[in-house]
Amino acid sequence: QVQLVESGGGLVQPGGSLRLSCAASGFPFSRYWMRWYRQAPGKERELVATISSGGVLKNYADSVKGRFTISRDNAKNTVNLQMNDLKPEDTAVYYCNREGSSYWGQGTQVTVSS
Repeated sequence: QVQLVESGGGLVQPGGSLRLSCAASGFPFSRYWMRWYRQAPGKERELVATISSGGVLKNYADSVKGRFTISRDNAKNTVNLQMNDLKPEDTAVYYCNREGSSYWGQGTQVTVSS
């Protein structure tokens, strides 16, 4: 069955960095576009970044452009999100998702606070 397992979240000060990872299994990972979403308390889930199956095409929400970088390793079935210059408004639970599916992991909490 499809599994997505996120990791790498934590507590970081404003301006700091974190690298999130999502380990995927149960489907031919290299054939699918992948996405990172986030959901802050009391808010709807928000699309943060998308990466094409081969890793060439990438799209970002305006709120994270220039600070976040999505990448993938098809040999390891992982998709990553490098987050730099973090801001308090980046605080949320971050989820990876196989594009076009309802498969979600458990999420990883990112808290940006001094």
